[in-house]
Amino acid sequence: MAEKNLLKLGIPAGSLQHSTAELFEQAGYNIKFSSRSYYPTIDDGEIECLLIRAQEMARYVEQGVLDAGITGHDWVLENEANVVEICELVFSKVSRGPVRWVLCVPDDSPVQSVKDLQGKCIATEAVGLTKRYLAKHGVDARVEFSWGATEVKPPKLADAIVEVTETGSSLRANDLRIVDEVMQSTTRFIANKDALQDPWKKGKLDNISLMLLSCLNAEGKVGLMMNVGKENLEKVLDILPALQKPTISALSNPEWVDVITIVEESVVRNIVPQLKAMGATGIVEYPINKLID
Repeated sequence: MAEKNLLKLGIPAGSLQHSTAELFEQAGYNIKFSSRSYYPTIDDGEIECLLIRAQEMARYVEQGVLDAGITGHDWVLENEANVVEICELVFSKVSRGPVRWVLCVPDDSPVQSVKDLQGKCIATEAVGLTKRYLAKHGVDARVEFSWGATEVKPPKLADAIVEVTETGSSLRANDLRIVDEVMQSTTRFIANKDALQDPWKKGKLDNISLMLLSCLNAEGKVGLMMNVGKENLEKVLDILPALQKPTISALSNPEWVDVITIVEESVVRNIVPQLKAMGATGIVEYPINKLID
């Protein structure tokens, strides 16, 4: 009997866990977590999930323990992992923007630039990233791995830290100021190189990435449909900030057409009154769950 096709997929534990599960649910995959197991269940018999820290994900994908996984670009670089980034998934714990790795010192520190840290001590979870950053600036400093609570290390346990932030609130709460930005990072869907040589696994990964991206593409967008008299059609089309060319369909009344388009949700409140003033009727706004180009 032929071995069943199975994709080994890493789900990031910790800060990305909930947002990853939400995105997969939007894409049509229902992932369930158990407090007693590191093997989440998924409603796809061809996928086996493993819950693992994002910091370690790239290493296990490179080794082939996992065929693919979700992790930050920062951790791919930190591990210097030889993996393939299938696509960028611009989401994170708090926002849909990138996270920032920043060099920070206490508010009252005399340090004004990275050059002032020559011979000093820097605490961070991203030791490799920090060492490469210092080397780029020609600074020789001691970099110590931080097991957590990095913000409380200065000034007694370290002169500075390199820490990840989204809003900066934790840094401000610990009286830290940013000296420099080390890098920005977004979430990536990564795969093992050998796994991508398997036609079935590559097809499966392409399908998953297509659905994940379609959900992200649809965020903040809605559909609009309306009836427009032909004499007003050009005026209506001129004010529609369409992402694509609107679909125009004939109606039973030959003097009217149906117009369907996709717009940013934020503009609807401004353009609907204009559309009505231009003669559009039966205006309907509807949600967009997935957008596939």
